[in-house]
Amino acid sequence: MSEALLNPQTNKPAQLRALMKQGTIALPGAFNAISAKIIESVGFPGVYVSGAGLSNGVGGYPDIGFMTATEMATQAGYIARSVNIPAIADADNGYGEAINVFRTVQEYERQGLSGLHIEDQIIPKRCGHLDGKQVISVDNMREKIAAAREARINPDFLLIARVDSKAVNGFDDAVKRANAYMEAGADMIFPEALTTREEFAEFARQVKAPLLANMTEFGKTPYLSLSEFETLGYTIVIFPMTAFRIMMKAVEDGMRQLQQEGTQSNLLPQMTTRQDLYQLIHYQDYERLDSSLATQFSSNTHR
Repeated sequence: MSEALLNPQTNKPAQLRALMKQGTIALPGAFNAISAKIIESVGFPGVYVSGAGLSNGVGGYPDIGFMTATEMATQAGYIARSVNIPAIADADNGYGEAINVFRTVQEYERQGLSGLHIEDQIIPKRCGHLDGKQVISVDNMREKIAAAREARINPDFLLIARVDSKAVNGFDDAVKRANAYMEAGADMIFPEALTTREEFAEFARQVKAPLLANMTEFGKTPYLSLSEFETLGYTIVIFPMTAFRIMMKAVEDGMRQLQQEGTQSNLLPQMTTRQDLYQLIHYQDYERLDSSLATQFSSNTHR
């Protein structure tokens, strides 16, 4: 596997579109570049960048819109460029009105993302699996989708419309909105916080579009497998906070043990070794590059 930062893929949005034609794909959530590299190294075809993961992990904030568009795009860009698999990212509600969505799409695309999703919540937003959400009008969201289409440069850059209205206005309203958003130009629909397998099946029956399912933990959605989602007709399944939550539990347990024992020696079996870390980040490739550049400079100065 080549180092993405030294040998980047040139058109990862097209790579994502090709993957979507092959069957249902799983995109685990990455909360920083090293977690994205792990996701790539174990064989996943793509990465998802969670707004909650960045808000919680980078800023220490709850997922209520504290992170700005620039902060999110910059952090998502580090993740997207660190791997040679496509990455899609959470863009909340576009960080404003249609004109703000226009710039958000440009920034995310410039940072190397392969797609994003925007949701039909008001500002400030709330986590999609919490109560108390409020949604904007259908026409307002359609304007945002139109702005997103106008802004993108690469036609393969994936524009995903997230529908949050099921918990607010009911299932039928969510279906109505999804179809309206597809008519406005969305490439994919993301129905948030459906609560039963039957709802996922019925939504796919009534919305004839590529669909994304959110398989988060401790939320409103039951735990369905990737194969079940494929049977139901969903193209992408994201696991936004799985790695983040595993990390938090492991770090907490390790720090408690360190506090109690005063040494990390018994924690070594739980750690990634220096050798494995260097292999993951292609340390030797950078050493070879450094030596090559130094040799070239030396050769040129002696001519």
